[in-house]
Amino acid sequence: MSDETRKSFGTPASWRTRRALAAAAALLLAGLAAAPVATAAEQTHHRTGRGDLVSVTPVADRDAGQVRKFVADRGVAAGPVRYGVRAYRLTYRTVDPYGKPTTATGLLTLPKGGAHRLDLVSDTHGTMVKRSYAPSASEDYGRIPSYLNAGAGRAVAAPDYLGLGEGPGPHPYMDTRSSVTASVDMLRAARTAADRFGRPLTGDVYATGFSQGGQVAMALGRALEQGADGHFRLKALAPVSGPYDLAGQEIPALFDGRVNDTSGVLYISYWLVAQNRLHPLYKDPAEAFRAPYASRVEGLYDGDHEEDDVVKELAPTVKDLLTPAFVERLKHPSGPLLDAMRAADHTCEWRPDVPVRLYAGDDDTDVPVGNARTCGRTLAGQGTRVRVVDQGAVDHFGSFAASAPQVVRFFDGVRARR
Repeated sequence: MSDETRKSFGTPASWRTRRALAAAAALLLAGLAAAPVATAAEQTHHRTGRGDLVSVTPVADRDAGQVRKFVADRGVAAGPVRYGVRAYRLTYRTVDPYGKPTTATGLLTLPKGGAHRLDLVSDTHGTMVKRSYAPSASEDYGRIPSYLNAGAGRAVAAPDYLGLGEGPGPHPYMDTRSSVTASVDMLRAARTAADRFGRPLTGDVYATGFSQGGQVAMALGRALEQGADGHFRLKALAPVSGPYDLAGQEIPALFDGRVNDTSGVLYISYWLVAQNRLHPLYKDPAEAFRAPYASRVEGLYDGDHEEDDVVKELAPTVKDLLTPAFVERLKHPSGPLLDAMRAADHTCEWRPDVPVRLYAGDDDTDVPVGNARTCGRTLAGQGTRVRVVDQGAVDHFGSFAASAPQVVRFFDGVRARR
């Protein structure tokens, strides 16, 4: 999410200044070392160690009043909160975009009360450049869905994705496949940790996510329905403002005014640098980026830079950032560039057998509402009953602020009808 979006929300200082974890702890919980919990449906995954716990670290312990204040102070309605929460950083085994073993981190949040056996929410976060902003590392806006949903009585698994939080290497931004494998393996790690805490999971999963995470949530839902792990059953799907249509909506919107300049520069540079590691988009940054930006752009996405600092080092507009030839390639994509877009654009091409709601805002200049409308039409064309919840004249973060409590209530309603 861009700094411009944050300023339009009216809390620029809190967006730029990340607060340290008030309850961060360096102690590793005894007895929570990696230990496979293999079932017949998971034997293949556990032979490669996917989802195995490496460590668990407590990072927050809040009573219900503190949770409500945390959420309300960030401009989100705290009505669904009934319980306090405890949150833990999980380090777990997964695979990188090439299928090689690696580790990742994520946040497990449990309610302090409610049912003994817990349903599980998967919450996938939006775009972030600095690794220490990930949900398990920073108690800030990325924690809102976890605290809301856990405060309502469900466990929440929020993956940091690869290369963010305390995961090694660069983040493969908008690589759908590796985002899904990291998310599925986070569910497995959460299951093991929750068992050890005496709060076993039912196996029912409710998937949500915001911005980049909205696209990941849609892809994760598809993977679960196709049997990615036999223990987990998708029950509802509620993504918020996801870029589901790069080729048809998001990339064209960079050039027609629907995406603001600051966000456009951040998103397209991040995407090109990350995707070039996976697809041969350019041999030299100067093929895509104008001078002097070509010499610095890749170093800005090392996971250690603030978003504000990245934007300050780049051009004020997308057209000033990219070479004219590469602008034309983006407008008329083919070859590896089109392949990279299409790899992210298949997430709505399936038929969910669960209730689906897509949330979006009309004044979103980060991820235009056309993304949700395209996804809704695509799902409907597959025979899915889907509701697109238009939050009206709100920007990108505004769509999240309005939607987050509604998603919790939507999940409550789905569960009540079971």
